[in-house]
Amino acid sequence: MLPRMSTAFWVCAAITAVSAFVSLGYSIAALRAATPSERTSSMYAAARSLALALGAVVAIFAGSPDFLAAVALVMTVVQAADAVIGALIHDRLKTVGPAATAATNAVALVWLLSQ
Repeated sequence: MLPRMSTAFWVCAAITAVSAFVSLGYSIAALRAATPSERTSSMYAAARSLALALGAVVAIFAGSPDFLAAVALVMTVVQAADAVIGALIHDRLKTVGPAATAATNAVALVWLLSQ
């Protein structure tokens, strides 16, 4: 059974989980499309994405605002880094999408921490 938590908790949890699972999906897609020379790097990315997705789920079921805040902070940093990478490769979609996700996650995190 899920714990009874504040609206800020659930909003932050939802944004963080969606962000983590989208990241996991992209890393799995990259792993599937990887050439043999890219496979090892893709496996590392998928492993890290899986850990973050599991962390988001555990934070929800544990009902721990502190744990959720830690995962949300990490996902904000991951998405911000993805936006920087998107900018470096001059891909508008890969810049704006992660930047918007990072900003949204950061706002939800601040709201959670202000409770």
